[in-house]
Amino acid sequence: MSSPRRTSSFSLKKLFGQIHLWLGLASGMVVLVVALTGSILVFEDELEPILYRKELIVQPQETRLPVDQLIAVAKKEYPKIPVRQVRVFAEANRSVLVTFGKGKKGMKMVYVNPYTGKVLGKGNYDSRFFAVVTSLHRYLLMGDTGKVITGISCSMFFILTISGIVLWWPANKNAIKQRFRIKWDASFKRVNWDWHAVLGFYSAFFLLAISITGLVWSYQWVDGLIFTLSGTKPEKQEKVTNKSAIAVKAGVGVYEKALAATNQAFPFNGRVIINVPPNDSLAINTVKTNEEAAIPNRISTAWFDAGTGEQIQLKPFEKLNTGSQIRRIIYPIHTGSLFGWPTKMIALFVSLFAATLPVSGFLIWWGKKKKAKNPAAIRKNVMMQEVAAV
Repeated sequence: MSSPRRTSSFSLKKLFGQIHLWLGLASGMVVLVVALTGSILVFEDELEPILYRKELIVQPQETRLPVDQLIAVAKKEYPKIPVRQVRVFAEANRSVLVTFGKGKKGMKMVYVNPYTGKVLGKGNYDSRFFAVVTSLHRYLLMGDTGKVITGISCSMFFILTISGIVLWWPANKNAIKQRFRIKWDASFKRVNWDWHAVLGFYSAFFLLAISITGLVWSYQWVDGLIFTLSGTKPEKQEKVTNKSAIAVKAGVGVYEKALAATNQAFPFNGRVIINVPPNDSLAINTVKTNEEAAIPNRISTAWFDAGTGEQIQLKPFEKLNTGSQIRRIIYPIHTGSLFGWPTKMIALFVSLFAATLPVSGFLIWWGKKKKAKNPAAIRKNVMMQEVAAV
């Protein structure tokens, strides 16, 4: 007779098996799309200058034109749309990006050579390759509806990973060795099962990290949980006002002054984003990314008077509360950029493997379904279960 403990364990595993099956079937297509697009986005920063070399790469010269002049050049391309942002990259061979419009939807872009003032390219942000891939990854190109679907699928994938670990766990010591390696010389059905289960086990930690961090963008309560656990509150977006009346100044413009002052206040190497104030009362806001830091996505912020370019306020990364600092790490964990190329390569392989899970999982289910229709196979399966339960 089977022991109560063995029967209970078998029933629990059967329950997890059903959960794993139906969640996998429900989320399979979405997981496939999100995983494939995620694998592309891992190397977005490295691939973009290659895909758009004519727009992004320039020949460095001795002197650069003031940011204010570059804005004026870009403004001629879209004179009726307000300037939103100016991105000045740390690399000397990169063009300056000027964006127009509110929000990413409908946003216009102009790339300008910072040494000659030549417009290198322009167009809609939505139509850019990585913008489309990102929209597919986060929203399935369906806006808010897509965000709900990817959020639910991400939750399912988290549960799938947990249930997968439970199902992988061997029933006895003799089966342990089989769970750590793929038997390549076996039948296709066995290789497919090993691929799904064995590599799934090795990837489980990374899959959990990716799915958990993905939930931060899907659900506000998950994002808020970071601050709750750290004992802090989300920092409000500061709206700093000018100290002087807006006035046109001769010589070097206020945006060039703001850029120079930002680099002086935060001397580390990194990209600077200059946010153009939407009205005359607000100050110029600059954000600089520390690209020398061991852990990426560390930003420091400054505000400058829009009339004079004088510094009003500084907020280095170190002054952010604990919750905000942790929140900045979520993105590099999710994308695999936490420790540079080594973790990016891991993220790439794990994302590609995750894209195969719905396929290999479906083949396992389909094989069992066909087997269940065979009376001889059913009797054999029952006998094996009875032997295992003894």
